[in-house]
Amino acid sequence: MSLRDEVTEYIPALRAYAWSLTRRSEDADDLVQDTLTKAIGKIDTFQPGTNLRAWLFTIMRNTFLNEIAKSRRMVTGMQDCVSGSVSTPATQEWTVRGSELMRAISRLPTHYREMLVMVVMLGESYESAAEIFGVRLGTVKSRVNRARLMVIEDLEGRAPNAPEGAAFQPPERGTPGRSGV
Repeated sequence: MSLRDEVTEYIPALRAYAWSLTRRSEDADDLVQDTLTKAIGKIDTFQPGTNLRAWLFTIMRNTFLNEIAKSRRMVTGMQDCVSGSVSTPATQEWTVRGSELMRAISRLPTHYREMLVMVVMLGESYESAAEIFGVRLGTVKSRVNRARLMVIEDLEGRAPNAPEGAAFQPPERGTPGRSGV
């Protein structure tokens, strides 16, 4: 298999990781394109026999972090613009649950979210994630475990379909006027 074929094989994983970083499909596509452009331009620095997937993810992560640093220097407008909100709620239960899960993941601190996405969603090994992020194996395991617990706590602490910031409050038992349904 040629290097080009190997790179092409990783595009779906790159798109998934890009989406987890950007949370917008348009930005994810741009990030994948930037990553592939940089990888092609620096292909002579890739060492055959090493982990191509880790190399590509590292390029993507560095590109993303550089874009964040650039964007912080630019002021574009109000963050609470109405155009950024969804106007039509999902109608299917699994879509709602999936959206709640992704929102819970998106609320994680970046270092936890990156590890959770890389290991749990993209299926990278702990060892590979440690190599990609330049941290120790124990750090990866700890962050993935803490991220899982934070997501569970977030989802258990919120009522189904509740708006952002709404806490879950179970109904009181034995309240007059309520049926036991």
